[in-house]
Formats: sequence, C-alpha cells, structure tokens
Amino acid sequence: MMLARSTIISSHIIGRQRKLAFSSPKAPLSLDTILDRKSKNIAAGNCISYRSMAITAQAKEVVPAPRLTDVDDLINSVETFIFDCDGVIWKGDTLIDGVPETLDMLRDLGKRLVFVTNNSTKSRKQYGKKFETLGLNVSEEEIFASSFAAAAYLKSINFPTDKKVYVIGEVGILKELELAGISYLGGPDDGDKRIDLSPGTLMHHDHDVGAVVVGFDRYINYYKLQYGTLCIRENPGCLFIATNCDAVTHLTDAQEWAGGGSMVGAIKGSTKKEPTVVGKPSTFMMDYLSQKFGITKSQICMVGDRLDTDILFGQNGGCKTLLVLSGVTTPGMLTDPSNTIQPDFYTNQISDLLAKKVKV
Repeated sequence: MMLARSTIISSHIIGRQRKLAFSSPKAPLSLDTILDRKSKNIAAGNCISYRSMAITAQAKEVVPAPRLTDVDDLINSVETFIFDCDGVIWKGDTLIDGVPETLDMLRDLGKRLVFVTNNSTKSRKQYGKKFETLGLNVSEEEIFASSFAAAAYLKSINFPTDKKVYVIGEVGILKELELAGISYLGGPDDGDKRIDLSPGTLMHHDHDVGAVVVGFDRYINYYKLQYGTLCIRENPGCLFIATNCDAVTHLTDAQEWAGGGSMVGAIKGSTKKEPTVVGKPSTFMMDYLSQKFGITKSQICMVGDRLDTDILFGQNGGCKTLLVLSGVTTPGMLTDPSNTIQPDFYTNQISDLLAKKVKV
C-alpha cells in the first residue's frame, strides 16, 4: 500500500514558520543603542510586555536578545556546537574571518562540532571537499546538509523500494539518494528539457514516482515544475518533500540570491499542498543528530545567522541559541517590533567566541 499523505513529521515543524516583516531602522544606530532604548522604554512602562519563558496572550512585544558578554559561561554550559554554514562559516566561497581559530579553540576545549546547512546543492562528501578547500579540518561525519536529510527522512519512513523520487534540485540530492539506495529521476538532467505547448499536447509522467523532493535549483524550468506538479497531483499518496524554505541564499559574497523557498513556493502554488520540510527549522535533523551522537539537546548551542531557520531550529529542538550578524540577519531585523523570534544571545561573528582565550 502506498504511503499515506502526511504533512507533519511527528514533532517536526511543518508550515508553522511565522512570517517576519522586517524593516530597517530610520537612523543608522548601533545595535547596542537600539537595545538600550528599548530597555529604557520597558523600564518606563512604554512596552506592553517583553520576552519571558511564558509569553502571555496579551504580549505584543518581546525584549530583544542580549549581546553575548560572558563567553566562558556559554561555552562551559554546552557540550556541542551546531553551526550553520552560509553566513556563519563562509559567504559564497569566502571564509569569514576568524573561523579556523574559533573552531580549533572549541575542539581544544573538547567540544563536539556539527555543521548543518539547508543548502541541498551538495552532498556531505562534496561539502567535506569545500571545507577542505577553505582550509578547515572537518570530517564528513560532522556535516549534515538538507540533501542528506531528504534521503534520511525517506529511509526513516521506509520509502517503498518499488517507488521513485522525482527531484527538483541539484546533484547533492541525487548523490544522497543514491547512497541511500533510493531510485530517482529528474534533477540536472531535466534542466534543458522544454515542453511542447501545441494544441492537444499531454505531458506524460512516471506513475511510479512516490515522492517529489524540491530543493534549491539553479536550473529550474517549466518542465520540472509541471512534472513535479503532475506527480503530486495525480500519483496516489505521492509525498511532497522540501529540503528547506529559505527565502534567500548566499551564492556569492556580494549580494543575496533567491533561495530554495522560491522553488518550493512554485510547487506549493501549483499543487495547493504543503510540503514536509526536512531542513531547518524542522526538528528532523536535530532529532537525527541527537540520536546518532547521543547528545542531550539542552547541551547543544545552535549558532546561525537566520532567525526563522537557524534560531527557530534551535528553539524547536530545546537548545541554546546564538545569532551571528555576519550573514542574513541585520540589527534592524533583530530589533524590529514584528520579529517574535529572539535568540538567547547575539554577537557579530563566531570569532567573538575567541574571547574565551583571554579569560583567566
């Protein structure tokens, strides 16, 4: 019997992401100045409420996260650091300053390091080579990409061996599916295909496709969109799986580029279906890591540059969270009144953790 359609992974977060409406501050104030002003407003009774462990129904504003000042306390309180990659470790193909020294310091202190990325264009092995190229000593076992998460999820639900996966995405997803022993079609091979739209044309699709996996795809086209749509709409029980719903990504260090969420959004629009999201902020990868390494989630600090993926991922998993301002999130986004996702701490970049070295 074909798998029943499901849009929820047990405790995983699917379709619950709050939309953030960000705006830039009117004046070029420092983040510390902004936080100080907000604190004064709260003290003066000008705020209805603020962030706490339990936000009341009347709460309409949260207190922005404090800047990380006690580095020792944070490092000593956890056993594992999970790092996002884009915007935290690198931007495009450029390593962010101080990263090698920071990772070496944490390893010397006996901390476990794990690298989790929503970017599905590469497999874990390919990401290992990127770390190596950038001069970082990171093993494949420490890397978890959303391409791997898609394959791991399908294995976890015992995806039928007689079914195939149609891929809207790049080679990273294909490699991970192959390693998992899952049959697939699509991907880069369909990048040059065109559709005949002459009168009476009917596009055929493989009725053995039991899941459509959608990830970031620089070669997205109408053929892929139509093929994936047909599979989800016409194949009984066909799963719709998204590696992530990121709005933007860092293809280069010069600007932000449309992310995997734009590809997922196209299929959502044509099928009227919500995807099962296996990347951040879904807790699938967090649960997987916790079980694989035997890690207590409260002993993990999630470090990332995005509020609605990295920080929410950590919060959903019950971890401590540290936001770095070296990637997507700006001070204005963090302090915007409409932002309800606040990390435990924020800092400029992960090399700020090197302050541990000068502690007595």
